[in-house]
Formats: sequence, C-alpha cells, structure tokens
Amino acid sequence: MPDIMAILPLRAGSKGLPGKNLRPIAGKPLYRHTVDQAMQVIGHCVISTDSAGVLMARLPKGCQLIPRPAHLAGDTTPMAPVLTHLFQQLHEQGALPKTAVLLQATSPLRRNQDIENALALYDQGRFELVMSVVKTDPGILKYGFADGDRFTPLADPEFCFANRQSLPGVVRPNGAVYVFSPERFMETGSLATRSIGMVEMPEVHSIDIDTLADLNAAEALLLERAFSMAG
Repeated sequence: MPDIMAILPLRAGSKGLPGKNLRPIAGKPLYRHTVDQAMQVIGHCVISTDSAGVLMARLPKGCQLIPRPAHLAGDTTPMAPVLTHLFQQLHEQGALPKTAVLLQATSPLRRNQDIENALALYDQGRFELVMSVVKTDPGILKYGFADGDRFTPLADPEFCFANRQSLPGVVRPNGAVYVFSPERFMETGSLATRSIGMVEMPEVHSIDIDTLADLNAAEALLLERAFSMAG
C-alpha cells in the first residue's frame, strides 16, 4: 500500500465539451497528460470513471481503475460522494493511502513542481488540506450577499468603498492540485476545513478546460512548452 496516491476523477459526460477527457490534445487524450504526470511524480494513481474509453484503455503499471456507478456520474454530482465511493473501494482492498493527491484531468498545464510544492507544504503538518490557487480580481472584495433588501459584505465593509488598487490580493482555487488525508475525509465526508494551505500557480498554467476554446488554448501552450524543452 503506497503512502501517497494520486486520485483522478474522470467523468464521461460534459455539457461544455462532450467527451473532453478523451479528446486529443498535444498528441494524446486529455486525461493521459494527468495520468502520465501522476505516474512520473507520485508513481501510483487510481482513476474513478464511468468512461468506457478509459476503462478499456491500456494504462501504466501502478495505475488502478475503479468503475464509477452511473448515479455518481451525473452533471450535478458533487465531488464528495465520488471520493467517498473511491476511498471505500480502496479501504475494502486494504489499499487506502495515507495521503491523497487529487489531480483534475482538465488542468493539463499543471507542472510537476506544482504537485511537489503542494506535497512539501502538506508534509509540514500545518494544514489539513493544501490546494493550488491562482491570483484573481480583488474587486470581489467589494461584493456581498443579498438577504432580502439587506446587503451583507463578503469581507470587511470598508472594502466596499476602497479603490481597487488598495484592496489586498485575492486568490481562488484553480482545481489543479489538492492534497489531503483520505482518513480525515472519510471521517468528515468533506474536503472543507478552515486549515488550508496554498501553493500559487501562474494564470497561464491554470487553464481549466471546459470549452473547445479552453482546449485549443491549452494545446497551444503545451506544444509551445514541448518545443521549448526540445530546444
């Protein structure tokens, strides 16, 4: 049983870009970029999927497939029950790892160093979850919740009246890397925690593929990266 395992959730359906995980990009199916990266950096991975194309594929040694039931493969299915099913399967096999590294296949521009940085921070033991983030518009700090005719600021009310240039920096999860304990997840049933560490990724590496335009942009950057490395 490996101490660290990469977790790859791969759903067959997609409203934004049908069959996107199997779409070719820079010479191979989208999902294989993440599989190959997981094997290179971590050496073990498990895929939860309902995709026949993935279930029938020849995968590297050390990459395990767990078929996902149809009721966990819908457009609105949240991540938590998918992870619960996956970890229950691994637990029954006596193969539940100490640390899980959740890698989304829709983030093919994530670098090996991003995963290594997240693992290094998690290994410090200061956080229950470490995730990758990217800088975003701090103007969101001016926003609030609508409760009838009451406006409740998201953060400090002073931010609502501050110049954008004076607002503190804001980041958002980019979905590329999450590092956490499967045991804790099984106890709580959620990734949510107030103890979250972060590793920042540049915007150019944070493309999350949901449309054909995203796919084309990511492919151009991957080919540019490959050309640069070859040179």
